[in-house]
Amino acid sequence: MLAGLQPEAAAHLLFLRRAPAGLGGRGGTLLCLSASFNPITVAHDSLVREASRMIPPQEVLLLLATANVDKGVSGLPLGERLALLLRFAESRPGVSVAAVGPGRFVDKMEAIHHAYGTGIRLVFLVGFDTLVRLFDPKYYSDRDTSLSALFSGSECVAATRGPHPSKAMEAFLTRPDVLPYAGRIHVIQLPLGLASVSATEVRAKLARGEPINRLVPEELRKHVEAGWKRIGAGSRPEKPPR
Repeated sequence: MLAGLQPEAAAHLLFLRRAPAGLGGRGGTLLCLSASFNPITVAHDSLVREASRMIPPQEVLLLLATANVDKGVSGLPLGERLALLLRFAESRPGVSVAAVGPGRFVDKMEAIHHAYGTGIRLVFLVGFDTLVRLFDPKYYSDRDTSLSALFSGSECVAATRGPHPSKAMEAFLTRPDVLPYAGRIHVIQLPLGLASVSATEVRAKLARGEPINRLVPEELRKHVEAGWKRIGAGSRPEKPPR
């Protein structure tokens, strides 16, 4: 199934789970967290929960982009990552799980609107680093046209990181190239201690044989550890996260 998602082809969603208590073809708000999920962490979970308090959704979509614009496939195989997302969604009737080929958000937006219809309110959930990359000209042949299309059809909730996240975000949102879209970007602060949690840290700890308690959702911890052992990834320790 994943082999059919080609990054250069027209974007479409490959659903592995449709939320039983989701939009169901009706209009409403869809929160989409698109990430590499290598693996899913408590920071991902927190981002969904905090964004849902700001903008209550009728459905949450966990979307795995099989061709990230910056990263190759390493760590957990894509199938393992999707299996973890499906386990995470089991007890959450409002959560869907899907995969998509292209890594650019404007392409994901088009695929989502094709699958759900244009009558939804689509809100992407991103970290601050991802938001910054969203405006990087190197990812576009015509950045202004792509960004205009993206923010006409979707919004963003951006989670801040770092010791002075509000100042960094404020400075970013007042940049001349960002300011026209700032009204479509909503800012949240992740709870203290979660903003620094990353999948890189999880993989590094797994490679060193260290516990990953409180870094991944507790119901997934044993499955993450088993998946890592199954692929033998622990034999090549990663560098500690910066």
